[in-house]
Amino acid sequence: MDSTTRRTGLTDLLVYTGSLLLIVYFTYAALQGEYGLFRLFMVEAKEQALIDELESLQADRAVIANKTKRLSNSYLDLDLLDEQARRILGMARGDEIVIR
Repeated sequence: MDSTTRRTGLTDLLVYTGSLLLIVYFTYAALQGEYGLFRLFMVEAKEQALIDELESLQADRAVIANKTKRLSNSYLDLDLLDEQARRILGMARGDEIVIR
C-alpha cells in the first residue's frame, strides 16, 4: 500500500507541476509572444501614429491642390501669383523697398 500511495503522490506531483508549467508557458506566450497583448498594444499605437500622419498629409495635399488650382490657367488668382513671384523669384515692384 505504501508504494501505491507513494507512486500516486509522485504522479499527482508530476501532473500538477506539468499543468503549472503549461499554464505559465501559455500565459507568457499570450503576453510576450509574436501575437501577444504587448505586441497588440504596440501595433495599435503605431496604427494611431500612422492615422495622424495620414490626416496631416491629406491636409497638406488639400492646401497644395488649392494653390495649384488657383495658379492654373482656368482660374488665375493674381494675388497668389504675385505672392509666389515675390517669395520664390525675389521680385518686387519699382516703388517697393525690400528688407532682408
